Amino acid sequence: MDRRMVQNTQVDLKKEDLFEKCQKFTAAREAIAAGVYPYFRVIESAQEPEVIVDGRKMIMIGSNNYLGLTNHPRVKEAAINAIKKYGTGCAGSRFLSGTLDTHVELERKLARFMRKEAALVFSTGFQTNLGVISSLVGKNEVVLIDKMDHASIIDGCRLSFGEIKKFKHNDMDDLERLLSHYEDKAKMIIVDGVFSMEGDIVDLPKLVKLAKEYGARIMVDDAHGIGVLGKTGRGTAEYFDLEDEVDLIMGTYSKSLASIGGFISGPEEVIHYIKHFARSFIFSASPPPASIASVSAAIDIIEEEPERIEKLWHNTRKMLNGFKALGFDTGTSETPIIPVIVGDDMKAFRMARMLHDKGVFANVAVSPAVPAGSALMRTSYMATHTEEQLDRVLEAFEEVGKELGII
Repeated sequence: MDRRMVQNTQVDLKKEDLFEKCQKFTAAREAIAAGVYPYFRVIESAQEPEVIVDGRKMIMIGSNNYLGLTNHPRVKEAAINAIKKYGTGCAGSRFLSGTLDTHVELERKLARFMRKEAALVFSTGFQTNLGVISSLVGKNEVVLIDKMDHASIIDGCRLSFGEIKKFKHNDMDDLERLLSHYEDKAKMIIVDGVFSMEGDIVDLPKLVKLAKEYGARIMVDDAHGIGVLGKTGRGTAEYFDLEDEVDLIMGTYSKSLASIGGFISGPEEVIHYIKHFARSFIFSASPPPASIASVSAAIDIIEEEPERIEKLWHNTRKMLNGFKALGFDTGTSETPIIPVIVGDDMKAFRMARMLHDKGVFANVAVSPAVPAGSALMRTSYMATHTEEQLDRVLEAFEEVGKELGII
């Protein structure tokens, strides 16, 4: 066949470009151009009730520093002393050369604090869920999760070889419907103790009852519950007096515990297994000494100063009642995480910008972090907020809410 004929019959196929999706992603740039982009704001000070942004003071109601410990003198001193003794890092994984005596001491302290047999520390909370879930849930096993569980739980389930089933948010009837289909299979129910966007608490009493009835294990991600819920701040299980009924409790350091990292606590044999099979634990550098020392000091303060939790709940009640009195929709919140539901994404972006201009730093959550059409301002409070600061926040929300037609 003539060479020219071959060339003419060839189809000009467009080559696929993996980066094409990046070129088509324009939503963030459009928000930036409109002056309402609410993310990656640069903070120039410590995480206190007031922070410095663009050189001016703002009231921070977007932090998870619930007990106000991230800038506590004892916590900072512990971190400094740890650096002086151990340096800035461990230069290895816990599995090999990265285990320090301070890691082991913190694990013992966390196990005691959580009233469990053992605990294991991870470098981040996200890695904790990835490692724990993917190592425990295997082929022909089932993991049941709340539709509003944290992204790290969802990703941990995806990394496992188990079957994933989601039930309606905090709907125990829907959970039972799913459990009834898997009576003969090994299974685990994984839920947030406090849901990070909605601010509501899992219906743990009913969940425990169902787990017993259908032979399921229970894991609670208590990232936002530890230091917040329970008589002594031990979280959701203590809040419901069900500590002995929950198999595994996961926590993070980046909220009440004033640092970064995560841990899992539970039966010694289970923690021992996770230690040898969780890839995010085995193949990650161990948490730095300063982080570990900070957490240890934070636990001491929580136990010694219960008044911090009392003040946190005083502030929570004030703001929840204040928002409702103004006519805002706060959903099902019953914790220091109080959403102000706006609905429209762009209206939420505008609200964040207007609050920012009034000196209030609040976070925005839009789909897929929340259901489509349910955009919200995610506000959260600290034990160290003053009455005057909280009154100013309510005044700013009232002004902006009326201007945008939300109230």
